[in-house]
Amino acid sequence: MHIVSRVHRPSAVRGERNATRSVLGLALACAAAAAVLTGCSMEDATCGGGEYPVLAVGGTGSACVPNGEEPPEGYTRYPQGKVPEHVGDEWDTYWQTHTVDKDGNIVEVPEGQ
Repeated sequence: MHIVSRVHRPSAVRGERNATRSVLGLALACAAAAAVLTGCSMEDATCGGGEYPVLAVGGTGSACVPNGEEPPEGYTRYPQGKVPEHVGDEWDTYWQTHTVDKDGNIVEVPEGQ
């Protein structure tokens, strides 16, 4: 008489897949917790890291300039304290209807421009 013992051995692939899911889930949970705890905003930044926003003189256009560089011709820095940081924030909205003239004065942009 021959006796066969059957032992269930889980697939190594299935174990690796579950481990990958667990690590991914843990990483996402940690990232979300870090964003909440540090006050990190999920809003779109006006410019990327290492850049600052500049305003078109006489218009509502804007651009991003690498830190340490001067604005290109036809652009100027936003007035201190009135720099947009995120798309749709208070200053981003404000500068859609205002600009800086060639003398550095803040002026309203005529409708349709």
